[in-house]
Amino acid sequence: MGTWAVGPFGNDFAQDWAEDLHESNDLYFIGDTLDNVLTNADHLEAPFGAEGLAAVETLLRLEGRGGVEDDDSAGIDEWVGVVKAKYKPRADLVEKAGRVLDLVLSERSELRELWQDSEHYDAWRAGVEEQKVRLAGK
Repeated sequence: MGTWAVGPFGNDFAQDWAEDLHESNDLYFIGDTLDNVLTNADHLEAPFGAEGLAAVETLLRLEGRGGVEDDDSAGIDEWVGVVKAKYKPRADLVEKAGRVLDLVLSERSELRELWQDSEHYDAWRAGVEEQKVRLAGK
């Protein structure tokens, strides 16, 4: 996986996911991504984990609780700007997003293992924990 930043869009998997999202104009793709992550709960492979973090962050942006906007998030921010006017909050997606974040941080996550082997693990984990806080509305 090509990774250049600890944020949810700072890797190739998330950027590919963001490109695919642009073909959608509703929440189906986000929901499908969250479901795919949760279906792989026994052993979550890194690509699914990275896509899950991107989906959660996109949902947070739709909810008005997004994180830092930067070059990595530009495509997502553009999509959110188009879709947000017709967005209706969905508690089921927020609940799934919370489970995805827990799974990504768990011992069953290859993405967590990869980050744990890097010098940037603490910063990555703090970013995911911060997503959890924003998801909880705090």
